[in-house]
Amino acid sequence: MYVTDPAWAVRRCYCEGHCPNGQSNGTCEVKMGGMCFTDVEAYVDDDVEYPVRRYGCLPPDEGSLMQCKGHLVPHQNSKSIQCCNDSDFCNKNLEPMYTPRPTTEMPTFGTTDSLPYTVLLASVTFCLSILLLGVALVYIKYRKKEEQSKLNLYAKDCSAEKYGNMEIHGPLSSLIEKSSGSGSGLPILVQRTISKQIQMIKPVGKGRYGEVWLASWRDESVAVKIFLTTEEQSWFRETEIYQTVLMRHDNILSFIAADIKGSGWTQMLLITDYHENGSLYDYLQDHCLDPSSLLVMAKSIASGISHLHTEIFSTRGKPAIAHRDLKSKNILVKQNGECCIADFGLAVRFLSESNEIDVPPNVRSGTRRYMAPEILDKSIHSLDFEAHKKADIYALGLVFWELSRRCATGDKIKIVDNYAVPYYDCVPSDPSFDDMMQVVCLKKIRPQIPLRWESEDVLLTLAKVMQECWHSNPDVRLTALRVKKTLFKLEPDTTIKIV
Repeated sequence: MYVTDPAWAVRRCYCEGHCPNGQSNGTCEVKMGGMCFTDVEAYVDDDVEYPVRRYGCLPPDEGSLMQCKGHLVPHQNSKSIQCCNDSDFCNKNLEPMYTPRPTTEMPTFGTTDSLPYTVLLASVTFCLSILLLGVALVYIKYRKKEEQSKLNLYAKDCSAEKYGNMEIHGPLSSLIEKSSGSGSGLPILVQRTISKQIQMIKPVGKGRYGEVWLASWRDESVAVKIFLTTEEQSWFRETEIYQTVLMRHDNILSFIAADIKGSGWTQMLLITDYHENGSLYDYLQDHCLDPSSLLVMAKSIASGISHLHTEIFSTRGKPAIAHRDLKSKNILVKQNGECCIADFGLAVRFLSESNEIDVPPNVRSGTRRYMAPEILDKSIHSLDFEAHKKADIYALGLVFWELSRRCATGDKIKIVDNYAVPYYDCVPSDPSFDDMMQVVCLKKIRPQIPLRWESEDVLLTLAKVMQECWHSNPDVRLTALRVKKTLFKLEPDTTIKIV
């Protein structure tokens, strides 16, 4: 079962009990020459021996080959191993077995004595078998029902009869305009049709949720976000948020389709507009801004957050939404120089009719570097929707600071700072909660405002705004609408220049 086919460079193996990063199970990868393995070892509990199996990867070296032949060597504890590299997940079907150790015979009873015990044992075994079979059937039925409900979650109220005559033709922009008057996205059957017709081109990004690919649909570029199976809740929440009525906005990433595919393993897809400039974080690494382009970006980000935070009252109104993970990596730069907000896997909605918020069952609550003081010190009231909006505003102030650093000032000699993330000079690249709490809550440090910003009206106004946004007291912070109105009062100049 060993191959040396040069056609593959990386092989994926099933792992359980021997996974990277301490995971309980999942997938690991080996380079050419490496092996997928399954081993089994005897464990004894109360004098009863039972096999325990592990699955994983062995690196491409001589030690791996020796380990794969370990079943030929006697061991103190009974064990065996089998290896393979002929296909992905080939080790999942391997079933190595050691030679069981001999057991001492139990004393036999006389025929008269053993009959009642035999009948009792048979009766108990039969009853337990029936009980376990019943439990297994109920569980299997429950799992199938749960999976089906997941597949149909976002297809609710969308029947084939309702959309049976819909033809999919023309560009995406016109299709969305014709099909989603409510602003809640395309009909579900259309979404599923589009998801089956996309052609993957190349990966363009990777994060804790999974990967983002550039793809094509009828010669139009789209972005496909592929979620890890461990990020199921993030996919459901983001799909749910995007399909909220009246969600569509110029400064919110335009949603196209969502689907679940099952080919070998489940793939959860989210299809959106593709913006070749990438995230604001990536864009600012290589681009400097002038005051006009800075203002356009800041106003567009404020407009997007304001639309999210605002509840729209109508027959089919839009609930207020808090992002809860606002940062430069979750903001995309459009071709016209504006920005749009993305990544709603942690967002919450305020249900005004019941005066409740639907907090997602996701243990994370944002990125530590951008967390507001009240989140870091755990004083935030998680069931108070206004508290989540105020935490968004704190993060918005930090994003404005990142933008402003890259704005050039000066007449003859242009001065601009290198790109930096907030608190780059105070905490490590991957700060812990304690690191951030020491800086933000205890020392009350905030990003430095350079003196050169006082020479430009846009920078001076943004400096005042961001300082009110990241105030330690949440009640003192500006609202998203106030931030938007303040920026729109500045001299409108839509000329965008990249220095």
